[in-house]
Amino acid sequence: MMFTTNPGPSLELTEEHMMLRDAVREFAQREIAPVAAEFDESGEFPVENVRKMGEMGLMGIEIPEEYGGAGMDTIAYVLAVIEIAKADAAHSTIVSVNNSLVNYGLLKFGTEAQKQEFLVPLASGEKVGAYSLTEPMSGSDAATMRSRAVLNEAGTHYIINGRKSWVTSGPVADTVLLFTMTAPEKGHRGITAFIIDADRPGFIRGKKEPKLGIRASATSELVFEDYACPVENVLGQPGEGFKIAMTLLDAGRIGIASQAVGIAEAAYQASLAYARQREAFGRPIGGFQMIQQKLADMKTRLEASRLLTLNAALAKMRYLNGGPRYTTEASMAKLFASETAMFITHQAVQIHGGMGYSKEMPVERYFRDAKITEIYEGTSEIQRVVIARNELGLR
Repeated sequence: MMFTTNPGPSLELTEEHMMLRDAVREFAQREIAPVAAEFDESGEFPVENVRKMGEMGLMGIEIPEEYGGAGMDTIAYVLAVIEIAKADAAHSTIVSVNNSLVNYGLLKFGTEAQKQEFLVPLASGEKVGAYSLTEPMSGSDAATMRSRAVLNEAGTHYIINGRKSWVTSGPVADTVLLFTMTAPEKGHRGITAFIIDADRPGFIRGKKEPKLGIRASATSELVFEDYACPVENVLGQPGEGFKIAMTLLDAGRIGIASQAVGIAEAAYQASLAYARQREAFGRPIGGFQMIQQKLADMKTRLEASRLLTLNAALAKMRYLNGGPRYTTEASMAKLFASETAMFITHQAVQIHGGMGYSKEMPVERYFRDAKITEIYEGTSEIQRVVIARNELGLR
């Protein structure tokens, strides 16, 4: 029996992938890691570092060069987000949202005019984007959203009113992909996607959220009061908003899985170094079997998470070349990597003992940052529902 190789994307990194990974690692450790604790403490948005990431092409990694991006693939995106997250998870959140939720949405569903007006400045890092689906009374159940967009009599603008919550980059975003009801009687089929220019009247940035972790990634409410959105700024077709939102979340979950891998790797490496250096009862604590067991479990789950995330990236690349949807692969990567990040950061605090509870060491920040990966872009509970329903063939 002869086995043939299935042509297509491979998990083996190319020379270009490794060069990118090393360049982002060097940048992140030089520019981001030294100031991560300071930004975490202040909650200030890292404007200068975001500008630098834009100059490196990291704000539009998968976007073709003709639209201001770096023209690389999903594997490159995963590697970059991991390296940034190892230095600071908040910076990686900004990169992930801009790339996978906003840029990808404009590239896949936008008109040529929309790409030129909105995608080019976002992918080049000149502007920052945000994705707005969640509302105070609708999180995982998007069909219950209360915000409304009503077409005016002239048919030229949608008048939008409502309140959105937990919008990553909301306090600083120049462009927002907004999902709101245009036909409430149709449930989720009545949701439409809009490209929101933050400079127009009626766009109000609400209260900034005082968060447990990823504190330098600005998060806020957004309020719309008779905001007039030109019909030219509808993304896709009216009523396609839910489909667009779910398509983008598939991509976004790969970003969050990558972030979780980065956080977990930073916590694991810190624990490994501490186990070699810290002594108890006359020898390094790494010589004790209990610590070795923790490190073995941490390393195994870390590498499994990395492979699941790269596998999801390959599935997305096949999808972009005409293959099937990669919802299950993205959900599995996000679920496992996020829960691994929580497991590893918890063990990291335990290995460090009292020092793990102190802000003098970064592991307490890793622990706080890891938690959100189990919540945003679909909770772990939602990921399990998605995976199971897809496996059962349910809709």
